[in-house]
Amino acid sequence: MSYKKAVPAFFLAVLVAGCASTPAVKPPKADNLPPKACEGVYHKVAKGETLWRISRNYGVELDSIVEANGLSDAAEINAGQVIIIPKKPARTPADAPRQAPVQAVHEEFIWPIKGRIIASFGERKGLTPNKGIDISAKEGSDVAASRSGRVIFCEEKVKGFGKTVIIDHGDGMQTVYSHNSEILVKTGQDVSRSQSIAKVGSGGRGSTAYLHFEIRKKHKPQNPVHYLP
Repeated sequence: MSYKKAVPAFFLAVLVAGCASTPAVKPPKADNLPPKACEGVYHKVAKGETLWRISRNYGVELDSIVEANGLSDAAEINAGQVIIIPKKPARTPADAPRQAPVQAVHEEFIWPIKGRIIASFGERKGLTPNKGIDISAKEGSDVAASRSGRVIFCEEKVKGFGKTVIIDHGDGMQTVYSHNSEILVKTGQDVSRSQSIAKVGSGGRGSTAYLHFEIRKKHKPQNPVHYLP
């Protein structure tokens, strides 16, 4: 179940390629093309698909898909929406990826807790844009690891964020969990997806209990709604 704010799909559903291994079919009419259309194939979003999953299936960087379709930081994709998958450029030796860490995982992200988004990615808190999302929840609720990995940071007092946990997923991705009332793991510990790693706390919004959650790619904040089901 998704807890994201619903937004209307801005393209008509058409029959298009469903995965990278399926030959591309006739594209939609010009007036139904995603903005900033470029050379590539069209894909109709299936129920429950995320941009993260689609990018992995096609072997194309998520950022390239976002740019090709003119998606804003706060944009979401919807079942039936048509997006373009830009043609993957030939890889050169200089672009070759570094060897993934031993603890690299290959699994989807899940919601770390059930609740309503009360602050979206990019929403400003004073002069600082939100680098993740804030999810309301009952104080003391379990916070789950969104993906398997290794705890690389645990700190009781992070300025502006309180008790914070950061998990490295071994493939250049990290997740951040802040404003906890209690931390249940320690630095260096390997954790599994859905494992309880902390308890929801409150702070920064009066008496409201919530989790501040971030997804980072090579330490650069990403919009979590592009990765969550």
